[in-house]
Amino acid sequence: MSTLEIRGLRAAVNGTEILRGIDLTVSSGEVHAIMGPNGAGKSTLSAVVMGKPGYEVLAGSVTLDGVDVLALPTWERAAAGLHLVMQYPTEVPGVMLDDVLGEALTTRGRSTDGLDALLRSEAASIGFEERFLDRPLNVDLSGGEKKRNETLQLAVLQPKIAILDELDSGLDIDALRDCSRRVEAMSNDPDSPLGVLAITHYSRLLTELRCDHVHILVKGRIVTSGGPELADVLETDGYAAFVPAEELAEPAAEKAPVRPGSLDDLFAM
Repeated sequence: MSTLEIRGLRAAVNGTEILRGIDLTVSSGEVHAIMGPNGAGKSTLSAVVMGKPGYEVLAGSVTLDGVDVLALPTWERAAAGLHLVMQYPTEVPGVMLDDVLGEALTTRGRSTDGLDALLRSEAASIGFEERFLDRPLNVDLSGGEKKRNETLQLAVLQPKIAILDELDSGLDIDALRDCSRRVEAMSNDPDSPLGVLAITHYSRLLTELRCDHVHILVKGRIVTSGGPELADVLETDGYAAFVPAEELAEPAAEKAPVRPGSLDDLFAM
């Protein structure tokens, strides 16, 4: 069993504080949904936890099984068991999918024996066409195909905790069902259940990926937490049911700038 603990996390972009004290605990087998209006800091939270450049941590801590995540470079965070499913997956010309996953497994001390068969099995389970396995990472894939590809990588790497930054963005009904059901199955794995932090705007994701907890994030703070019923309240009453309307009207939060052509692109939100 693993636990991701976020305590008092404050972070800024370009001198503007975006996260203003986040407290959150995600354990193996749990699915936590983070919901909030545009500019609330949802993607900033995922970027800070995974170590995207351009974000300044002002206070607080992030630990995975007691290990100080904030002290690690991004690749070590991933090797330790954190995984980010990106909102906008990046195309990486010249780098093959199986090579990426082979290197990732080796870094984690795991065997690559049977990787090709595993890729094809996982692809079939989520409706990802086999022909896409033999091309550079995400190159010339549609938005939905990229999300299926991200889900496949998640299933192969089997991390301890997965952060889904709007997995449902750009997915049609079939793709949403296939991807969310695969993540749901991983969270219910009796041997190594996945802990999930799912960032989403819409409750439709949660019809297939059944959450245990819903957290409402507004202006960099979690203003309300509860069970799945909170998502239903949002569908009918909106965020005004939880915070004053004037707070919702404030400008969107800033994001760290992305340097074109740099590795920062891999974390573009």
